[in-house]
Formats: sequence, structure tokens, C-alpha cells
Amino acid sequence: MHTAVQSITHLRPIRDNAEFERIHALADKLTDEVGDDESHPLFSMFELVLQLISDWASRNVVIPDVEPRDVLRNLLETNNLKQIDLGEIASHTLISDILAGRREISKRLAKALAERFNVDVAAFV
Repeated sequence: MHTAVQSITHLRPIRDNAEFERIHALADKLTDEVGDDESHPLFSMFELVLQLISDWASRNVVIPDVEPRDVLRNLLETNNLKQIDLGEIASHTLISDILAGRREISKRLAKALAERFNVDVAAFV
């Protein structure tokens, strides 16, 4: 059985960019098919594919060496957000001070920002 599934999906650790593209395309197809339905028969395969992508990214995606405030600024711009939109995490004044370089990002705030933007906390420390 596992050989049959392997021959169709070719699931294995991603070793190069071509395999990454192939697995990413499979993830897109599974997203369309499975969505958020955890009872779908392909949901476990979907989770496995996402884990393969995550493992590849953790080994191969290089976070540029930039100031944490610049990461925050970029995430705000990319997500079309304003400082005030982070009110559930920190005050507008604190965010403004961080972006201006007057304050550093605390560990607690780094964790909250990482969760908010779904990125590694290392981007903010």
C-alpha cells in the first residue's frame, strides 16, 4: 500500500528547489480538495506535505540580517496594516517608539508579534 501511495505522490524529504516546487504544487491541490476539513481522507497527507514544506523552509530560507523594527515595518506594509492595528498586542505609542528606534522589542512583544504575523520569533530579536 505505502509503495502505491509513494509512487503517486513521491512524498519524501525535499532535497532541492525542483522538489520544493513539486511539493508546493501538491499542497495547493490538497488545499483546494481538503480545505479545513480534518475528517477528509486526505487531511493527514495534507499535514505531511505542509510539514515537508516547513522543514525545507527552516533549513533553506535565510532571514536577512535586518533590524527587528525593519522586519516589523515590512510586515505592517506587506499586510496593509497601521500601527494602531496592533492595539491588541501593544500600544500605538510603543509601536511608534520601536519603529523610530527609541525602544527595543521585548521578548514578550516579540513572541506576540511572531504569533500575530505567523513568523519565527527570531525575526524580532
